[in-house]
Amino acid sequence: MRPRLALVPGEPAGIGPELVVRAAQQDWAADLTIFGDSATLQRAAQALGLPLQLHAATESPPHSRSLPVVEVANAVMPPFGVPDPRNAFAVIGALTRAAQGCHDGHFDGLVTGPVHKAAINAGGIAYTGTTGLLAAQAGCDVVMLLANGVLRVALATVHLPLRAVADAITEERLASTLRILQAGLRDDFGITDPVIAVLGLNPHAGEDGVLGREEIEVIEPVLAHLRAQGFNLVGPLPADTAFLPDKLRGFDALLAMYHDQGLPVLKHVDFANAVNITLGLPYTRVAVDHGTALELAGSGRADPSSLFAAIRTCTQLACRRVTA
Repeated sequence: MRPRLALVPGEPAGIGPELVVRAAQQDWAADLTIFGDSATLQRAAQALGLPLQLHAATESPPHSRSLPVVEVANAVMPPFGVPDPRNAFAVIGALTRAAQGCHDGHFDGLVTGPVHKAAINAGGIAYTGTTGLLAAQAGCDVVMLLANGVLRVALATVHLPLRAVADAITEERLASTLRILQAGLRDDFGITDPVIAVLGLNPHAGEDGVLGREEIEVIEPVLAHLRAQGFNLVGPLPADTAFLPDKLRGFDALLAMYHDQGLPVLKHVDFANAVNITLGLPYTRVAVDHGTALELAGSGRADPSSLFAAIRTCTQLACRRVTA
């Protein structure tokens, strides 16, 4: 089957529109519908010197290379590389309308480009990330999983100041995260009995309590409880050795305690093809694993690899959900 995917370019002043234009030049195993501003996309196509044929999603395509668009008009056309807070409601509106289309069964998956958090907040919308936005809209708990061809790294906490991380790692939250992660590996990736490596919070995983007691008092009790329910969990492991190649071969995914504990390794291994997957939503959502790259906007030098990987990954995961 050909899944139907909603595609959101993201920040109009960044590289997202250019990446979508490059995606429009490719043949995909899915049917794409863009949620965004047509004029911004056409400007990106002109900057790249590439053809772009668009038609309203409610109309029949004039030819096979034309992409349907659900128009979400920007308030202003920003200069390349200069986000305008007045576009915040259009950026968020494109995301929520595309997600609602998935909820309503019109689409099988959602692919999202990079957005600019500061511009959205400056525009009057309290926003910490698209993952949280979609979770709130769906009314469910989710887990952020970053993946490429080598690693899958999930996060116990996401965009928190480092001094707030330890307090945020509670037994309830950690157990919920591991349940969602296991279900995602099983249902979305088809791994029957996933092996999950859980990293410790402290250096050397606390060194038996000498360097911190979170492993003893929080992490180990959760792992023991879930192992008794059939979970295949390894850890808590010292983060400085958990990513050694010999160890990685035995893991289907790793759970890092905080954002910068696991993601630098994943991005070092293969940043260009890394994607951001939201586990726990009632539909498949995959995002690029990079920012708006404002300094590259309009130059034609932005690498579309992550968006291409996101479309391929969303296609694969959506097909597995639909045929399961």
